[in-house]
Amino acid sequence: MRSRTRVLPWSWLVVSMLLLPGCAAAPRNAAGVVRTYYVAADEVDWDYAPGGADGITGRPFGAIAAHYMEPGPGRVGRVWHKAIYREYTDSTFRTLKPRPPEWAHLGILGPLIRAGVGDTIVVLFRNNASFPASMHPHGVFYQKDSEGAPYHDGTSGADVADDAVPTGGTHRYVWPVPERAGPTAHEGSSAFWMYHSHVDDQADVAAGLIGPMIITARGAARADGTPKDVDRELVVGFLEFDENNSPFFDANYARYAKPLPKAPKPPADTVFGVLVQGPAMESSFRETMNGFSYGNLPGLTMKQGERVRWYLMATTDFEFHAPHWHGNVVTIADMRTDVASLTPMEMVTADMVPDNPGTWLFHCHVAPHLRMGMQALYTVLPKVAMR
Repeated sequence: MRSRTRVLPWSWLVVSMLLLPGCAAAPRNAAGVVRTYYVAADEVDWDYAPGGADGITGRPFGAIAAHYMEPGPGRVGRVWHKAIYREYTDSTFRTLKPRPPEWAHLGILGPLIRAGVGDTIVVLFRNNASFPASMHPHGVFYQKDSEGAPYHDGTSGADVADDAVPTGGTHRYVWPVPERAGPTAHEGSSAFWMYHSHVDDQADVAAGLIGPMIITARGAARADGTPKDVDRELVVGFLEFDENNSPFFDANYARYAKPLPKAPKPPADTVFGVLVQGPAMESSFRETMNGFSYGNLPGLTMKQGERVRWYLMATTDFEFHAPHWHGNVVTIADMRTDVASLTPMEMVTADMVPDNPGTWLFHCHVAPHLRMGMQALYTVLPKVAMR
């Protein structure tokens, strides 16, 4: 009997390779490009309302806004020491990379990381903060040495160096961009993701370490990486910063808050209806849009008739947001609406072709968040202004 040679299908070969020790399922990115970013966690003093007034009313802060924005007995006010991601020009981390005017609205968010399906993102990360930090991405591919999150996963050595970069330390994160990171067939030309520090997830994000990432479909991007079918992109994070959980809370309270009156116990406050005693009060919550409150977010400007893509995101606290556009409508998941929905760490893409020029309110429709300053203005310039 003549023996036969069995030809194994490629799928079986791939599976068998994955079962070998040391092999990992990495996507093929040979056709893409390597996009390198130099990002540091830097400590800064952040002003949640740099205009010094309520930009929605056009007047000084009223009683409610002043409760959050002005220092007082047991209240820090609008300026807090924080840690944020900032982009540099090269690996020396000596020169900050200027943020283009069209992205000034990113505010407290880290640098926009952009890539296309098939590319590879490389981030050289320097931790200049006074506590361990990392960079953990959503959506893209990563191996254990580029996950940026410490937990008992059985790894050691180089595979845990990414988990918590110490103060003054540097780590190289490598994130290939597979098809799964891009938009699906029924979506638009780009998908929205985020990255954040994941050493102490709650404290790190409360400190300010979070940023956006946009992935464009294969072949759908211009030379600069922007999607070909979009004229204007805007990223808005509905960001709740619980400064009570920030690693800088004690220092901020000591530096900025006015002394409490002498009393057996400091005044109590409530956080989501729960009684809180002492300095960890509701006044230390910040309901923001990109780190700005009460209409202080700049740069949400577009032109009538432009194809505008909004990327919306939320953070890690116990929160639910309802972004609402006055004056115009958007399309989300093939449905026309003017209110979106965001749960913790959710990312949503909304397309708008503005047809109603003017300056309009953009805010969270959750009443307590609106009260606490999660409000901004966006402007649609009329066609006559486009010359």
